Amino acid sequence: MDFSELNLVYSTDGGKVEKTKPKQTAPEGDGIIRLHRETKGRKGKGVTLIKGLQLDEPGIKVLAKEIKKKTGCGGTVKDFVIEIQTDQRDIIKSVLEKKGYQVKLSGG
Repeated sequence: MDFSELNLVYSTDGGKVEKTKPKQTAPEGDGIIRLHRETKGRKGKGVTLIKGLQLDEPGIKVLAKEIKKKTGCGGTVKDFVIEIQTDQRDIIKSVLEKKGYQVKLSGG
């Protein structure tokens, strides 16, 4: 049998192919951290949005973890914005001010 006429069906020659996402950078800000309260699109549940942080992705995740631990609430990081599932903006403000950030309360 002549194998030169057969089509290649499967090959492990290339190994595992992983696509890498381009690194995103934090959007430019004015150096002021803003705490927003938002309920829109969340079935009436309020969340606190922390915007304006000039941190890279791992740094913002570490900060989010610390804030979640202090408030005892859940949360996530989406597009360099920390979402905390609570309305304890005073506690979040004190945590950020201890880290040297200038914080303003805005919205609701």
